[in-house]
Amino acid sequence: MRIAIAGAGNVGRSIAQELIGNGHQVMLIERQPRQLRPERVPEAEWVLADACELTSLEEAEVANCDVVVAATGDDKANLVVSLLAKTEFAVNRVVARVNRAENEWLFTEQWGVDVAVSKPRLMAALVEEAVTVGDLVRLMTFRQGEANLVEITLPAHAPYVGQPVRSVPMPRDSALVAVLRGKRVLVPTPDDPLEAGDELIFVCTTEVEDEVRAVVLGTDTVGRGR
Repeated sequence: MRIAIAGAGNVGRSIAQELIGNGHQVMLIERQPRQLRPERVPEAEWVLADACELTSLEEAEVANCDVVVAATGDDKANLVVSLLAKTEFAVNRVVARVNRAENEWLFTEQWGVDVAVSKPRLMAALVEEAVTVGDLVRLMTFRQGEANLVEITLPAHAPYVGQPVRSVPMPRDSALVAVLRGKRVLVPTPDDPLEAGDELIFVCTTEVEDEVRAVVLGTDTVGRGR
């Protein structure tokens, strides 16, 4: 994919290095000359420009990008970049960094944001994911369509432990996308049995989270989650 990243600070450069390592073509857009350090990520295309200006994005040919990442340290700038990328250039996927937790409510599809990443929320979710057994933990929200990535670690008493995946009556608008078992990542098939301690990764809408929890853990768990 061709990916544009607005903001070439530590966060932007780290994202760029990871994506380049995965074989993607990356362009870093930075408005501060002192942050323009091509030697830090030499495989990336570097552009000195203000990503909040329409003409700058036009000259950078953002319309040809598959994804735009708004990764600056300024929430206002990230919102503007997201809105321009989506409304002016019809970029398919816009990912935005949320710097201040109190601004997270703004990062919605109305501002062109498909996925908002808040470090405090993500860190809290990862802590919960590491220590919580027997409840649903929301890892990430995909703003477009209001779908969530959620995790449930199966306790030994869960109703479908020892049974194949096909026996789990999944609610509408939900899908089991992965099973983490020890150091293994399994793509679940209908015949795969579930085991105590499995980390089940689902994509589902907010409205059916309680139903997913009730099916996987038992009806007495409804109302306990966030």
